[in-house]
Amino acid sequence: MGHIAFLFPGQGSQYSGMGKALATQYAEARTIFERADAALGMKLSDLCFEGRDEELKKTENTQPALLTVSAAAYEVLKSLGYRPSIVAGHSLGEYSALVAAGSLQFEDAVRLVRKRGQYMQESVAAGVGAMAALLKLPAGKLEEILEQAAQGEIVSAANLNSPDQVVIAGHAKAVERAMELAKAAGAKRAILLPVSAPFHCPLMRPAQEKLRADLDATEFRDLQFPLVNNWRAEEITKGSEAREGLYQQVPNPVRWTDTIRRIVARGVRGAVEAGAGSVLVGLCRNIDTSLKTAKFGEPTDLEPVARLFEEARTLDRPSNIDQIAK
Repeated sequence: MGHIAFLFPGQGSQYSGMGKALATQYAEARTIFERADAALGMKLSDLCFEGRDEELKKTENTQPALLTVSAAAYEVLKSLGYRPSIVAGHSLGEYSALVAAGSLQFEDAVRLVRKRGQYMQESVAAGVGAMAALLKLPAGKLEEILEQAAQGEIVSAANLNSPDQVVIAGHAKAVERAMELAKAAGAKRAILLPVSAPFHCPLMRPAQEKLRADLDATEFRDLQFPLVNNWRAEEITKGSEAREGLYQQVPNPVRWTDTIRRIVARGVRGAVEAGAGSVLVGLCRNIDTSLKTAKFGEPTDLEPVARLFEEARTLDRPSNIDQIAK
């Protein structure tokens, strides 16, 4: 089927109505939402299809909702014969990627991410932490800025999203100081993000430790195809590696730029973002313009996905010259 990666989005991609059209048109997607409702003992489907933005933004709701939409999108693609050669997920999206790769059972994953969201929310009291996006910060400036801004508090890189976008997280005052220092150092913009907790920084260690017992109690199988993880941007295939990666990603940065570069270096020609929104498609364009992308979260997205796979198949076919030479 060609060298195509499937990418799975994380928190921030949610919107009211996500997944509804997929569930209406495809039985495979509808079944995933029914399974999520049964696993959680709540109508997660209603939250996705009709929920208010305020409810969807609650971390304990956002995480299982996004995972379910991604799983529904993947099941539709799989039913149509579209399979990846490698997968990756941004933060929460790594759970979706592991479901797609057959390492995690869907029900186990949706329960895990609901607990993950609760633990993250409980780790830092409201107002104590913050996150900010630094856009087009000149190269080589980040570490110095973070060191100067800390002043005895925590502020660190949370998402290394693209060459032009770094997200930082930590104590609110330290994040504010880092934003001012970044602007003084030449960053185009520094934007405070509307999040409920400072994810992927050392303030998340209490959540990490709570999650350990849940991860240890969950079965992780070896993967059916490789995954490039967030923690080290390394390719993994073992269930034990998948479990450890989910544990380590909680207080550590998401190395998304390195992840995409690792995938491209493997010979991948295209990537499909499976789930809500198109955040990862945008980041991919900023990381490597040679990587062709498409998104799939609505039935109307199917045609570009089909074109992407056809292009990959065409590139994989031997040329006439090659055939004659043989």
